[in-house]
Amino acid sequence: MTTFLLVPGLFMGGWAWEAVAAELTAQGHRAFPVTLPGMAERAAEDPSGVGLGEHTDAVAALLDAEGPGIVLVAHSYGIFPALAAADRRPGQVARVVCVDTGFPEPGESVVTQMPQLGLLDRAIGGVIPVPEEIPAVHAVPSTERERYHRLATPHPVRTVTEPIELTGAWLKLPTTGVFCLANGLSLEFARALHGTGLPRFAKLAEPGVTFFELATGHYPMLSTPVELADILVRAAADEGVGLYEG
Repeated sequence: MTTFLLVPGLFMGGWAWEAVAAELTAQGHRAFPVTLPGMAERAAEDPSGVGLGEHTDAVAALLDAEGPGIVLVAHSYGIFPALAAADRRPGQVARVVCVDTGFPEPGESVVTQMPQLGLLDRAIGGVIPVPEEIPAVHAVPSTERERYHRLATPHPVRTVTEPIELTGAWLKLPTTGVFCLANGLSLEFARALHGTGLPRFAKLAEPGVTFFELATGHYPMLSTPVELADILVRAAADEGVGLYEG
């Protein structure tokens, strides 16, 4: 039995992981979908008091409560609080799984790492409004798109502007990347990044780092939850391919 801690991306709460968690539980594992401060059922919290630090504190508290041996799964934005928490509590984490996301460098924020998203351009009153639609390329079924728009909540601005604090302790943890091919991430792309020789991409080819490719878009917990759950179980078992094996 493995314990999975499931951290969502922008605009989402633990509800986004419900189908994945149900499949993991059915396979005999423990799964904890995370709702971060100010999100989903916690959306009534004042967004001005919610930043990346508060999100990191929330994940670290769950690591303390449920660890050691946790497989820490983070989707998209969720890698920022998840990785910062793992860096604080490396002894609680057996593996970090990055779902369709890269990993930030110390001092980076979401808006400095991904300025192309234009998040600050859309911010109003301390929050970023929920996008009007999920593009068809992400293959989210209509029922899940409807649920997304019913349950998604505006995201506190400070969570994407505050820089991440990392000591480098997390770099020693086994790590798995799950690439969603329809969103443009792939083994081929990761090899190109590693081939630049930049130090930030060195970990991609290290022992203990594995990868999977999933033929869907950026929201696999909504589009292919059973397949994603199977990949998470395999990642926990140290399966997957190395950067130059696939």
